[in-house]
Amino acid sequence: MSPESEADHPGGAALPGTLPEALRAELVEFRRDLHMHPELGNQEFRTTAAIKARLEKAGLKPRVLAIGTGLICDIGEWDGGRPMLALRADIDGLPIPDTKSECPYRSRVPDRAHACGHDVHTAVVLGAGLVLAELLKRGQLSRPVRLIFQPAEEVLPGGAADVVECGVLDGVGRMLAVHCDPKVDAGKIGLRAGAITSACDRLEIALDGPGGHTARPHLTTDLVTAAARVVTDVPALVARRADARSGLAVTWGRVETGHAPNVIPQHAELSGTVRCLDLDTWRQAPDLVVAVIDEVANLHRAKSEINYIRGVPPVVNDPAVTDLLRDAMIARRGADSVEGTEQSLGGEDFSWYLEHVPGAMARLGVRVPGDRVGRDLHQGDFDVDESAISVGVEMFTAAALLDAAG
Repeated sequence: MSPESEADHPGGAALPGTLPEALRAELVEFRRDLHMHPELGNQEFRTTAAIKARLEKAGLKPRVLAIGTGLICDIGEWDGGRPMLALRADIDGLPIPDTKSECPYRSRVPDRAHACGHDVHTAVVLGAGLVLAELLKRGQLSRPVRLIFQPAEEVLPGGAADVVECGVLDGVGRMLAVHCDPKVDAGKIGLRAGAITSACDRLEIALDGPGGHTARPHLTTDLVTAAARVVTDVPALVARRADARSGLAVTWGRVETGHAPNVIPQHAELSGTVRCLDLDTWRQAPDLVVAVIDEVANLHRAKSEINYIRGVPPVVNDPAVTDLLRDAMIARRGADSVEGTEQSLGGEDFSWYLEHVPGAMARLGVRVPGDRVGRDLHQGDFDVDESAISVGVEMFTAAALLDAAG
């Protein structure tokens, strides 16, 4: 590997770390191998082994996490002084079929797919680690960097919480991550200081009543009406009792009750999600949402049992770390390679790390320039422009060098 570069950061000093062609090709093949063999959260044994083997081949010492999958690897040794920069990738796939046709690297595992780009995230952090390891050997990396390959991002409340419990943030002062964005052209990134994703929690509700005949709803709990009022009134009341700027929203995905047209049922079940754009409001959301559900259920004489499942808080990008990503990308690709991005309503468990250390996530452009088909994440036909892998590697490498020099 020859980490030479013609790119300059704004101060004018050359930044080493451009990918040689052989490594570019290897990372594409590594990503395709992961794409063909997706594994669900906390089951990523093959993926973990593949990452570990490649890092060991480079002379590094990766450590598999105590939870069984995922690993961390330090580039250089931390001396207990200035905290390290960490680069995070998530490694799990999704429980959906890969519907791409005539694609040589489509998933070979039934009803499993890398439809969110975690295979790309993994290849990016792996590639950055390999380049930084070579720079360390050459005496061009003055500060250690930690690689974190995290399992189970797609499993609420997110594998990041378990990874933090494993102590991966010991010695870490800042964190970086990327997330594939099919609305941004490959060769570019989207950045936003402040909240860039939404909080996402889950609701499971059971409503119960004595049941009865539909001819006499006044003598019992009209459970179907009670469920219908919870469905319609709870989102409206929640929206009116929270600051509208917080974007607190309850949305239902499942309602089940009853079996016969002339029988008022005794049991109903509802499930849905709670999303929120604001971190402080998210922290208050369980009490507010549960109180509103109870209020509506009691009004209709239904007994409610509520399971409010905490998911993830919003990812809130630290302004200074966001600037680090911006400077790194400009150093590699120029000012036109960075664009603003909107806050997403999707959830991302990178937020759990940011409860402990400042960090930032960039939207990594993966759309083929000029393509306007409108592909989206979590769809069976999701794919990427693989040149995005090199873009992510170069950005992370530049960020590590700028951070070490700062």
